[in-house]
Amino acid sequence: MSANDELDRYRSSIDNIDAVLIHTLAERFKLTQAVGALKAAEGMPASDPAREQRQIARLRRLAEESGLDPAFAEKFLNFVIAEVIHHHERHAAGQG
Repeated sequence: MSANDELDRYRSSIDNIDAVLIHTLAERFKLTQAVGALKAAEGMPASDPAREQRQIARLRRLAEESGLDPAFAEKFLNFVIAEVIHHHERHAAGQG
C-alpha cells in the first residue's frame, strides 16, 4: 500500500468520525433546546453553574480515560455550554 493510499484511508476514517460528531452535536442541541424551552416555561435560569462544573469534571475524567487532553475537552465543553446558555437565554426572552 502506498503512502497516498494509507493517507486516503486515514482521511476517510476522519471524515466518518467528523460526520458522527456533527450528527451527535445536532442531537445534543435538540435536547438542550427542549431543556431551554422547559426552563423558559418554568421561569428557571438559563445557566446552572453547579451542573456545568459537574459536567466539566466528568468530561475531563472521560478525556483522561480516553487519552484525550483534558484541557482540550474542557475548552470544547465550555464552548458548547456557552452556546447552550445562549439558546436558553433566547428561549427565556421569547425568541426561541
